[in-house]
Amino acid sequence: MSTVNTLRGPIDSTQIGTTLMHEHIMARNPELEQNIVHPEYDEAAIFARARKSLTSLHEDKGIDTFVDLTVLGLGRDIPTVQRLAEGVPLNIVVATGYYTAKDLPTYFHTHGPDGLVGKTLGGPDVLEMMFVEDITKGIPRTDGVKAGIIKIVTDEHGITPDLDRVYRAAARAQAETGVPISTHTNVHFANGRDQQKWFKANGVDLERTVIGHSGDSTDLDYLKELMDNGSFIGMDRFGMEFVLDDESRVDTLAKLLEQGYAEKITISHDAGFFSINTPPSWRAKYTPNWHHHRISDYVLPELRKRGVTEDQITQMMVVNPVQVLTGDAEATKAVAAKVLGP
Repeated sequence: MSTVNTLRGPIDSTQIGTTLMHEHIMARNPELEQNIVHPEYDEAAIFARARKSLTSLHEDKGIDTFVDLTVLGLGRDIPTVQRLAEGVPLNIVVATGYYTAKDLPTYFHTHGPDGLVGKTLGGPDVLEMMFVEDITKGIPRTDGVKAGIIKIVTDEHGITPDLDRVYRAAARAQAETGVPISTHTNVHFANGRDQQKWFKANGVDLERTVIGHSGDSTDLDYLKELMDNGSFIGMDRFGMEFVLDDESRVDTLAKLLEQGYAEKITISHDAGFFSINTPPSWRAKYTPNWHHHRISDYVLPELRKRGVTEDQITQMMVVNPVQVLTGDAEATKAVAAKVLGP
């Protein structure tokens, strides 16, 4: 595949451009919000703020593509994102997958292949079917918007039985559709190792995986191990300084680039315009640098001060996203030749 699905349809590799590979527009909880009205969910204000920021990202900062990894479990609502994105000039890639650190809801148990309902219906696992149909047919209630990436999780509990099922659905969906897998990890538990071990044992091409939140770690040996094994790593939480300060994140990234790892790194923020879990007022007070402009305004200038070259930045932000999103080596080479030269 030399194209990637976006909110407005497929684009080819030459249109992907400078990319933020792990972001969010909104993280919500529809059931909770039906019963507990969140005082900061002002849709008109959120839409206005998001449109202004996304437009500025493209027009002022040169960002072409924004990958929104909000999936089920985080309140994915693509019809609302479609309305929000009207008139926004950058590409938005949306995701399929499931976000849970431990357990799946009861529905997936009763409708599993061996579940009370599922065993009477037959057919593939409902998770696998959902992932594949999101990619090939389109996400429900969207008039055919197709996912361009799969998002899955491992955290403190490791790969539980329910997560193993999510992983199997993701692996089968990737094998059938060719889209990449991007992950959530907790570096305190070195989840990237477990993820790679599972992927390798179950036939997932590590070259088509991004081990997310790797930038929370300053352990160079761990990060290089993940890349040496074949995966890309996501240095994707710039601005999330309640986890790790940005100076440490920049220093770690600069050291990896100095050691020749530019071809295996993507960078991003994991930020959003509204989250019911960490609402805007809390973010403004306690983590003011956690926003989608932080890389452009702070990280790139700091990297340049440390001797990082424009070619290395372009490799991470343009070439690597093409390789991750399309999996097309020839298309990636063509883009690299154009933006980096022979």
